[in-house]
Amino acid sequence: MFGFLNIDKPKGITSHDVVARLRRVLKIKQIGHTGTLDPFAVGVLPICVGSATRLIEYLEGEKAYLATVKFGATTDTYDIDGKITQTFDKKITKDDLEKELKNFEGEIEQIPPIYSAIKINGKKLYEYAREGKDVEIKPRKVTIEKIELKSFDEVAQSAEIYVQCSKGTYIRSIAYDIGNDLDCGGYLIALDRVQAGKFLKENSTKLDEITTPSDVEKILLNPLNYLNLQKFEVNEKGLQKIKFGQPLGLEDLSSHFETIKCNDFIILVYNKDVEILCAIAQISEDKILVKKVFIR
Repeated sequence: MFGFLNIDKPKGITSHDVVARLRRVLKIKQIGHTGTLDPFAVGVLPICVGSATRLIEYLEGEKAYLATVKFGATTDTYDIDGKITQTFDKKITKDDLEKELKNFEGEIEQIPPIYSAIKINGKKLYEYAREGKDVEIKPRKVTIEKIELKSFDEVAQSAEIYVQCSKGTYIRSIAYDIGNDLDCGGYLIALDRVQAGKFLKENSTKLDEITTPSDVEKILLNPLNYLNLQKFEVNEKGLQKIKFGQPLGLEDLSSHFETIKCNDFIILVYNKDVEILCAIAQISEDKILVKKVFIR
């Protein structure tokens, strides 16, 4: 099998658990996920099957979430799975929150949670946390394309917030920072990823609906529709060069290009009734260098 799956990860299991279950169904090891979701989170989890795992690095990184934030306390993990570290008496209003969210638009700096898999000096942050050791966590720049308040319960002091952001953004940190700025505390109690690149929640499949290899075959997605790279068709001569890992020239393409820059990656396809993904290639000054081959 070769392709992508758009899985709606259920609550209470890890992203690795999803991969492990699919491996048991398909009885193959070559399966991987992109963009880890915490156990308490649900939503879009793109899965790569077969040699499509070699395409992970070319998938788009932009994500979108529906985050439910509870105000009035903080936790050590910045989410519902952590221990309460501080409580607050202050109550906020809808206007307070809407004004605060504007501070998170565009490029911002955020400090990742101590309970995260980021490595410092070869060791994951959550390992330092579990050992009770202090470690300096440097802020990271991320981009918030859109952030808006979907609903606010003033009595419960909880809000549902839509966040569209760049790869590497920690929604838990956003929840913590909002509460910190408003001096009321805040932590994430629910998280639903509704988009990951071109993978959308409304087109996802529940994990429990996949029990046989034929279930996977029915929903397997063609990578050509999910890679945000320019696509060019190769002729028969170019196809043979790809199979041997040889560089190509413009004469090996059925169509020439004008907008590609040096070092850009492109998709090479061969079309005989149906387009077939042949390779990922990189443009050099005078050649098209084949980087990854997907045909024999």
